[in-house]
Amino acid sequence: MPTSVSVGVSLKMYFGHADARRWFERVAELAVTHPAVIDGRVECFVIPTYVQLLPAIEAFRGTRVVVGAQDVATEDAGAYTGEVSAAELAEVGVRLAEVGHAERRRFFGETEDVVAGKTAAALRNGLTPVLCLGEAERLEATDAAAEVVRQLHAALHGAPAGRVIVAYEPVWAIGAPEPAPVGHIAIVASALRDAVDALDGRHDSTVIYGGSAGPGLLTQLGDAVDGLFLGRFAHDPAALADVLDEAAALAARREEVRA
Repeated sequence: MPTSVSVGVSLKMYFGHADARRWFERVAELAVTHPAVIDGRVECFVIPTYVQLLPAIEAFRGTRVVVGAQDVATEDAGAYTGEVSAAELAEVGVRLAEVGHAERRRFFGETEDVVAGKTAAALRNGLTPVLCLGEAERLEATDAAAEVVRQLHAALHGAPAGRVIVAYEPVWAIGAPEPAPVGHIAIVASALRDAVDALDGRHDSTVIYGGSAGPGLLTQLGDAVDGLFLGRFAHDPAALADVLDEAAALAARREEVRA
């Protein structure tokens, strides 16, 4: 278990270009004043649209905020109209790539083979995949754990070595009024952590939770997860600041335990 705590934000397609740039400015101001982000105890990453990537990279220059892409092609180059390769993303300074989100699977027909291809493409080009896993229907926690561990192995089949951020996002909790129950998250996240730790070449991989995550949840979860993957609840930078404070407190407790 890492001592640092990860807090990520996906903007999906909620913001227009001007609104996104204003949000970047406010979050950058937060990043250069928050002690735990400054010293790396809290890893903060932001995943905007493709069009917003370059302005985001510029806005967060000089901070420790990491910028990621919401998708990535399975191939590195070629006649693939509309696609963006991991090689090009890495070239411009992108460091993460979101892979396998439930909306990509549901609305765009991404199969497990496609998810595996995108995971491999990210890793072979030096990007850290933010690998989204989650059961489609509400299941008992042990059954959900078995399903997402299966998804993890399918996504990493044949992939090069490298760090992975595993984002547990039960599909039934995405966009819901409340996140999944704390006990449910803890059981599934524990199974995912054990599965990742058992894999060769996945040093420093982390397990975070997404799916209607917001302020207050990380304090409830404690060491059950290594962080949160936020959506609409982080559109207000003040709410994001609250989560960063929670992450800092969790990181401090982990450091005390390790000392």
